[in-house]
Parts: sequence; C-alpha cells; structure tokens
Amino acid sequence: MGKILAVVNQKGGVGKTTTAVNLTAALHDLGLKVLLCDFDPQANATSGMGLDKRKIQYSVYDVTINNIPVEKAVVKTDYGDVLPSSADLAGAAVELISADHRELQLEKALHAARDQYDVIFIDCPPSLELLTLNGLCAADGILVPVQCEYYALEGLSDLMSTLRMVKKRLNPRLEIFGVALTMFDGRTNFSAQVAQEVRRHFPGKVFASVIPRNVRLAEAPSHGIPVSAYDRSSRGAAAYREMALEIQKKLEGRVV
Repeated sequence: MGKILAVVNQKGGVGKTTTAVNLTAALHDLGLKVLLCDFDPQANATSGMGLDKRKIQYSVYDVTINNIPVEKAVVKTDYGDVLPSSADLAGAAVELISADHRELQLEKALHAARDQYDVIFIDCPPSLELLTLNGLCAADGILVPVQCEYYALEGLSDLMSTLRMVKKRLNPRLEIFGVALTMFDGRTNFSAQVAQEVRRHFPGKVFASVIPRNVRLAEAPSHGIPVSAYDRSSRGAAAYREMALEIQKKLEGRVV
C-alpha cells in the first residue's frame, strides 16, 4: 500500500509546488511508482509536470465532485503520473460544504489508487481551508517546505494546531513525515541560523538535504518541466535527488 503525503504550508512562496513537482520527478527517476495529485486550483503542479491544464479531459475536481474514477483522470508523464487540477477546483470548496463527510472526499477518491503507487503526493493550496483539510484527511503524513528566510516559522504554529486537530478528530494516522528546508542561501549566516531554528522546532523531522536558491529551479516551471529535465547538472536538481534518496529510505518498508 502506497504512502500518501500532503505537501502543505499555508504560507505562500515557500517552494511548496516546486518541492512536490521535483520530488515526484526525482523519485520516479529512482524507479518508484509516484502519483502527484494537484489539489491547488492554481494548477501550477499540473503545468510544472508538462501538462496543458486547458486540454485536460478530467481533473481532480471531476474525481472528488463528479465521482469520476481516479484512473480515468490520471495522466502519465515522463516524470511520474499526475492527477491534474483545473480552475473548476476553485469552486469545489463551496460545493463540498453541503456534501456528507465533506472533509473526506479526496480520501475516498484516492483510496482505490493507493495500492498502485509507492507514494502519492498531494500538492495542497497555500491556505488552511476545506481543500487543504481534505488533503490532510487523505494523507498518512505531511511534508512541510519551510523557506530559509526571516519569517520561516511564521504561521507554522497554525499549521501544527490544524495538524493536531485533524489527527485527534478526523485522521489519527496523520504524522509529520518530514520538513524540507528550501531557498537556502549558503552565502549568508542567516540561512544557517534559520535552518538551525527549524531543526530545533522539529527534532528528527528535517531532511538533511537542503534546497538552495537556484536560478535553474526558478526557470524550470516556465518550461513546464521539472528541474531534472531542464538542467540535470544544476544544484537544484542535485538537492532534490538527495532529498528523494532520503525519502526512499524512509519508505523502504513500503516500496516493492
């Protein structure tokens, strides 16, 4: 049975989608069966995996709202499988309000797919609302990208409070799978200080690999491909490969 990980941080601009896309591609390169579920209405993960969101037949919206089977909506790419998003998802939070077990619709949709994958990433919206709550209820663990900047820990207390609430009331299996340090600038002492502070707050949960500030990482999404396909020799690609190896080790008990 595959591990489902929600990539979540309600603070925008922390490298959440970049992390989801590039870890999907890196783990796929390692031979794992990986699905990236784009549960953000902006659909940036969808385009980042090389898909044109305007030409998608079915999206995660159709899966969660219209009961379309997951296998009909999944698109295979050179970098891993994608359950794409679309602009329709923006209205899903309103539509879900009247649904029975509204916070469990994504879990129900992904349940049939988890046996087909070693890991499923859910790229959640940068907010703590009903779509993100669905992601947390569907997941076994969360992967939290944290940027190495001044406001790194701002808002994380809210995320941890939400995590505890979901674990207590809705999803007892939910745990912190890992914390990914992003946008690390090795030229400054400040990035190192932030990294130290994050490790102090999340002992044993922070990946040893850190994701640097890297031009290639910033450029790759405009070409609609992960950084490993855009510039495999870049520091950004190397960092995500190292983090993927760490994740693979944590998943070894589940990987076939």
